[in-house]
Amino acid sequence: MKTCLIVDDSKVIRMVARKILQELGFATAEAEDGAKALDYCKGSLPEAVLLDWNMPVMNGIEFLVEMRKLPGGGKPIVVFCTTENDIQHIQQAIAAGASEYIMKPFDGEIIQAKFEQVGLLEPK
Repeated sequence: MKTCLIVDDSKVIRMVARKILQELGFATAEAEDGAKALDYCKGSLPEAVLLDWNMPVMNGIEFLVEMRKLPGGGKPIVVFCTTENDIQHIQQAIAAGASEYIMKPFDGEIIQAKFEQVGLLEPK
């Protein structure tokens, strides 16, 4: 079973994402900021990361840059999930190593489609 680390400072967003991802067959782990997510990744890298941009302590871009420096840190597929929708933010996320970008609010169909696009799920 593939693992997806859900990184978001909103408990509600983490809960909704966890339910969707578990229904799609993922084991899930959660972190409420980039620093806690980085600590998790130092112990065990997930196959996927669903990542918020704006968080306290360490934001999504800072986390992504640091995770990519870890041994094996280039492997996890990172999908940003954020309200930041201007082209500069999207370009910055892709340049830092994100694979895809989802806008909030999201639903199960959106996550499923994006995870299929990046190869985390077989197309239905």
